[in-house]
Amino acid sequence: MENTVKRNHAVDIYRGFVMFLMMAEVLEFSKVSKAIPESGFWKFLAFNQSHVEWIGCSLHDMIQPSFTFLVGVALPYSIAARLSKGANFKSLLMHTIKRSLILVLLGVFLRSIDRQMTYWTFEDTLSQIGLGYTFLFVIGFLKPKMQMISLGIILFGYWLAFVLFPLPEANFDLNSVGVSPDWPHWLSGISSHWNKNTNLAWAFDTWFLNLFPREKPFLFNGGGYATLSFIPTLGTMILGLFAGNILKSAKTNQEKLKTFLMYGIALVAIGFILNITGICPNVKRIWTPTWVLFSGGWCFILLSIFYFLVEIKNNGKWFEFLRIIGINSIAAYVIAHTLVYFIADNLPIHLGHNFAKIFGEQYEHLVNGGLVLFIEWLALLWMFRKKIFIKI
Repeated sequence: MENTVKRNHAVDIYRGFVMFLMMAEVLEFSKVSKAIPESGFWKFLAFNQSHVEWIGCSLHDMIQPSFTFLVGVALPYSIAARLSKGANFKSLLMHTIKRSLILVLLGVFLRSIDRQMTYWTFEDTLSQIGLGYTFLFVIGFLKPKMQMISLGIILFGYWLAFVLFPLPEANFDLNSVGVSPDWPHWLSGISSHWNKNTNLAWAFDTWFLNLFPREKPFLFNGGGYATLSFIPTLGTMILGLFAGNILKSAKTNQEKLKTFLMYGIALVAIGFILNITGICPNVKRIWTPTWVLFSGGWCFILLSIFYFLVEIKNNGKWFEFLRIIGINSIAAYVIAHTLVYFIADNLPIHLGHNFAKIFGEQYEHLVNGGLVLFIEWLALLWMFRKKIFIKI
């Protein structure tokens, strides 16, 4: 049983890589690129540190699916660890429900910072995971074949629900839902069922979110994000569950690596085909079934890279700075959403108001953000050395 519940360093390092990408938003590559418009290098970095507007994928778009995927990877280890301590299904289920509720409310809390009242919205990464986590737990106790069937039902059912939802009438006022009529990402054909703020998930939120007290009625989300995305997000977690089961299996390291790559390549290919054929667009913001498959494939590929480097080549020490982040991911997430501005606002007090211009004004945001990022990492290093790990 000891080997069954042993932590997998490749998983911790992959999680640390993902959280590092999120924390690195403070580097503000887009502002550097704007200051140096002729540089293709900074333009490339800026693109991969921002979300695509609708269809497509950047490196930044892989943060949320990777974090979500890794929740599924960790579940078999978590269940095995608690069962080894004498827990039963009922106690595990109650713990899972409690954990789900905390994740949902923590997401709401973080979204409410600097607002006049509680901002009831559930598109935050933690809330999305929380809404689906209890279902994932139950699926985790099913046989692999039933887990696969569950994934198929979720993805096909969600796809069908969107297809059956009626399209807006020809005279529908797109400006009323925050979309310009000449928006370049407008979709046609069957894909039009996944257009921004005219789809099933948007319609659900115009009812559901207005059940909560609000400063003003909810009409649309500016980015097109939606509460119902937690359903296909559950699909991403199930893919992670598959990966976790593979990691815990008796397969050799090479067999596990080969399986990860096979899953990854197959899922990316399927997602690509579904997108180009128009059967279902590849949209991260509303987490389409195609996005589940496409991003899930890349999650398997990224996991295989870290598994190869850490577990097969034993190069884990190279990535210790990422493991320090990954092993305390909830703390990293909260720090990145709460302390950034506090740190940034206080740096000029101690270092002078022009300290960030040491390499020129065009790199001001990079220098400032780099120092903030370093201080955030130092806080996590301190927690690591003091063995302070935030768990829910």
